Amino acid sequence: GGTVQCWGYNGDGALGDGTITDRKTATQVTGLTGATAVVAGSAHTCALLQTGTAKCWGFNMFGQLGDGTTTSRDTPTQVTGLTGATSIAVGGYHTCALMSGGIAKCWGWNNVGQLGDDTITDRHTPTQVPGLSGVTAISTGGTLTCALLLGGSANCWGHNHRGQLGDGTITDRHTPTQVSGLTGGAAVSPGNSHTCALMQGGTAKCWGYNGNGQLGDGTTTDRYTPTQVVGF
Repeated sequence: GGTVQCWGYNGDGALGDGTITDRKTATQVTGLTGATAVVAGSAHTCALLQTGTAKCWGFNMFGQLGDGTTTSRDTPTQVTGLTGATSIAVGGYHTCALMSGGIAKCWGWNNVGQLGDDTITDRHTPTQVPGLSGVTAISTGGTLTCALLLGGSANCWGHNHRGQLGDGTITDRHTPTQVSGLTGGAAVSPGNSHTCALMQGGTAKCWGYNGNGQLGDGTTTDRYTPTQVVGF
């Protein structure tokens, strides 16, 4: 019916029920209707609405709610000036939206360039990612962002200390950067320190931190470019 329910930690109002009381069972988000998707970050939550707008709530120290302030909210708050959004993604403390024209906008924490606007300046309202077009999907990790592009290639930006941007380096990037050698991607999903892509043929490739074998290549060696997941 387009309403949303949340549960768990609520110290910053991330459950959106008008309180900061933790909830152990599903609790209605206050005053929210017409939602088509909901995404959660470290301490904030956002909903995409049928109208192509969005509302966010919870922790807002870095402007990740997109309402032009750094005031935390315990009920849904309109993202300022956002119209025509088709999907939304939430990282640790930043948020991004895919727009109907194949561009992307991001806002919130930008300490390592995860907003992709060639700065490390936090943004409190949606800011277009420059030089990025033909985006078919947007996804966020802790402090990085990736965009899947028409044709199945991908760009990533932000934190790259373990090679999670897939450009063959461990250099942070403040603008969208091509994932080396990736073609035929169907989806891309970054975590905190590694990233994976589903390929159109049903296989998968991963890159970045591999200390616990999270890349699935049979080793614990970090990879700075996409590496085939074994037996998948």
